[in-house]
Parts: sequence; C-alpha cells; structure tokens
Amino acid sequence: MDDETDNHPDADDHAVVLGAGLAGLLAARVLAQRFARVTVVERDELPDTGPAFRRGVLQSRHVHVLWSRGLEVMEALLPGITRELLAAGAALMESPRDFLWLSSADWFHQVPGARILVAHRELLDWTLRREVLRDDRIRIRSGSPATGLVATGESRTVTGVALREGGPLSARFVVDATGRGSRAPAWLTALGLPAPATTRYDSHLGYSSRYYDLPPDPGRRWHGMYVQGRPDSPRGGVLVPLGDGRWLATLIGNGEHAPPTGEEEFLDFARSLRSPALYDALRDAKPLSSPTGFRATSNERRHYERLDRWPAGFVVLGDAACRFNPVYGHGMSVAALAAEALAESIRGLAPREIAGAARRIQRRTAASADAAWQIATSEDMRYSETEGPPPDRATKVLQRYMERVIVGANADPAISRPFFGVLSLSASPNILLSPGTVIRVLSKWRLPSNPSAAAYPAHHGPPGG
Repeated sequence: MDDETDNHPDADDHAVVLGAGLAGLLAARVLAQRFARVTVVERDELPDTGPAFRRGVLQSRHVHVLWSRGLEVMEALLPGITRELLAAGAALMESPRDFLWLSSADWFHQVPGARILVAHRELLDWTLRREVLRDDRIRIRSGSPATGLVATGESRTVTGVALREGGPLSARFVVDATGRGSRAPAWLTALGLPAPATTRYDSHLGYSSRYYDLPPDPGRRWHGMYVQGRPDSPRGGVLVPLGDGRWLATLIGNGEHAPPTGEEEFLDFARSLRSPALYDALRDAKPLSSPTGFRATSNERRHYERLDRWPAGFVVLGDAACRFNPVYGHGMSVAALAAEALAESIRGLAPREIAGAARRIQRRTAASADAAWQIATSEDMRYSETEGPPPDRATKVLQRYMERVIVGANADPAISRPFFGVLSLSASPNILLSPGTVIRVLSKWRLPSNPSAAAYPAHHGPPGG
C-alpha cells in the first residue's frame, strides 16, 4: 500500500483513479502517459496470486464477451494484451460463425460477423492489471475505499480524495471508475454542486450461471451457443468455453421469467428455451458449481455531461457514468472506448491543462457510450416489463426497421456485415441506414420476423446426429 498523503511534493503531477476494474485500469494506463505518478485506489483487497473472485465485481461469475472494437482499443493501449489473454486461456472467436446462435428471428447461418474475445472476468481483470502495472508510474492502493472528494473553496477544483484509512490523497486529476456503486452524485452535492439527472430503463432481466464440464462430442462443430429470448418468449441462454476445461452456462430471463438458482430448476429452465440445443448440451454435462444469480441489470445513465457547473480536475468514467443491460455485452467495450476518448482528449496537454479541461473531457468520454446506449435501450423497450421513458414515434419506427435488419442478417452477408459492425461498436448505427443496406433490408420485408425456428440450424444437428 502506498503512503502518499496531502503533503507529497509532486502532487501536481499526480493522478488518482478510483476503481481497479477494467475502466479504471485502462484510464490509469492513459493517464500515465501525461502524469509522473498514477495511483489506483481500490476498495477491495486484490488477489496477488492469480485470477480470483472479488466482491466488487459481483457479475464476474456470468458470461463476459469483449467485442472486437473494445479489444482493438485495449490492444492499442497495451500492445500484446491479446496474446497474453489467449495464452492464459481466453478464446478469440468469430461471431456468429463459431456459434449456434438463435436470434430473435431465426438461426444465424454461417455469415460474416465480428470477432469477440471470451474469457471469465477474473482472468480478464488479472491479466489487464498485471500488464498495466508493468508501468512503474502506476501503483495500486487496495483495501482503501474513497469516501469523498477534496476540493478548493469557491473555485470548485478537485485536488484529491478522502480515504477511509489514511489520506487525504492529493492529486491534480481524479477519475471515478468505481462502477455501479459510484458515490459521485453525493460527492458533488457535498461540494455544493448539482447532482446529475439520471435516465433509467429496467427490463427486469435476471441471470443465473453455472460452470460445467461438458462430455466430449466428436460431432460438435460449434464453440459457443446463444439461444436468444424475445418479447413473446423472454427466456434465453448462453454457453461458452473458458479455456481451462470448463464451460460457463448463463440462463437469461425477463421479469417473472428470471431464471432460478436452484440445482434442479436450472436444467428445467434450459429445457424451456425456444430451442432444445442448450438443454441437449447440458443434460449429460457434469456441474462444477452451484447456480449463481444476478439481478442488477438495468440501463442507467447519469448525465454528468449536461451539468452547467462542473469541477476542474474530476471525471467520471465507465459504469459509474453509464451502465448497460449486460445481455448485449457492451460494458467492457464502452469502458475501453471511454479510455480511448480520454487519451485523445489529453494528448499534448500538461497536467494543469488536463485538470482545467475536465468538463470537456467529461462530455467527450460520455459520448463514447452513445451507440451502446441506443442499442440497449431501444431493444429493452420492446419488453412490456421495461420501466423507463416510453419510446417515441421515431424509436418505434427504428425498432420495426431493426426487426427487418435481424431477419436479413440471419442469412444475408450484405446485411450481417453492417449489423455486426454496429453490434461490435466498430461502425456507426447510421451504416444500417445507408441506401444500399436499406434496399437490401426492404427486399426481405415479406419474411416473418417472429417465426417458429427449427430445433437446430441446418448446418448443425443435435448431438449424435
């Protein structure tokens, strides 16, 4: 544990990042390019012998994917991180080609899509932390919760953070990346500043996950599976390999269809999905853990970027500013995009100039979440259980159009490429409105958007088939 306090001689060239998750570690990597010292303050005691569960990342026991754009940004910030993750057991896949994926419309054919990295969250965090700490300008102070911001009087310039033990810790620049539990709104009001307005959509989605050892199957040609729910059948499930002989199954359901955490009920729920494929894969598999549930899945955006009054020297990133329904797999990629926006915003600036540019930085990093927010909220608004502002007319038109996009993307490469470009955050959603894509989508207008799909796709039958 570091002992930097308020009287450190080079506090003006010191940045503090609150939170040692993916968003915080990537922010620390970026800030180390401009500051002589960066201290990452983490509430949890961090494991030092290898990947391990920690209380601050409760969702880590469920399926995690990193879309191609997020992986590209991480690789640019930490060259070689992809190689390290793959060597440690992560898998790089092509989605949907490597999957059995039943979309809201039908089974995806083996059409072009996007790369995804699949790994358990503990491995991702451990590998990323190890690579970030290769930079000796970055240190982690773990087991030390932050309790507030330290600021000057009338100028409202943040000059550090208060800690539960020791401190205060002085800094020229402070980043809050503490995730869903962020206390930034209360910290701002304690300084006499307004709290941000919040927009929230909650489809009441629940997760239940369990580790398995799958028996070998010579006929298995898929490397992962996704049976997707839809409003008239709001149950789904995902199955992915973890590289160490284990597979992770995550069941998904909305509202009263939230999946159970009971031992016997878990498999019964898998049997109730739109396709028997997931149940068939698990019925003879050996469970390696009890099911674990997770329910905090709402989309919530705190609009710091809209505040007229903003303190110098402070920025909020990642889930602390904008969190998503995790079923779309965008949280980690958006955290990477926010780090990229932070890097672009501070390029060429001295530490004092970075502190003074905090309001502009907040707005620029917030914009990195726009596409993922549009995807998650417009999709969640399809479900009657969803709480939040009702869709306007333009959103309803877009939802109907996207139904046709998915129908076309199932089998048409000319539609699947832009669709997965958007889903992976590699392309602007506007690409789906280009004339060529619109014409292609409209050509599929007569195909049903909610068909009764076959039990298995044509390119892969049931086990032993």
